[in-house]
Amino acid sequence: MRITCPHCGERDHREFYYKGHALALDRPAADAGEAAWDDYVHLRENPAGVTRDLWYHEGGCGAWVVVTRSTLTHKVLGTEPASEARA
Repeated sequence: MRITCPHCGERDHREFYYKGHALALDRPAADAGEAAWDDYVHLRENPAGVTRDLWYHEGGCGAWVVVTRSTLTHKVLGTEPASEARA
């Protein structure tokens, strides 16, 4: 898979560190209980289709990049700097 860094251009995905879903997760309150914390830590959606993920260009410029891609084909549909990404 190739990812286009907004600063460095197209690079191999091995230069990047995958961080997870680009949308913010709702963190439970400190006293929410074990079940709520277990869900928060371990249960994530795994969509079949288009997703937006946060990647760190560890082997390059150090930029955080939001990558829009298909989980079915691994085709990258677009990238943008995380600082400019829409919610």
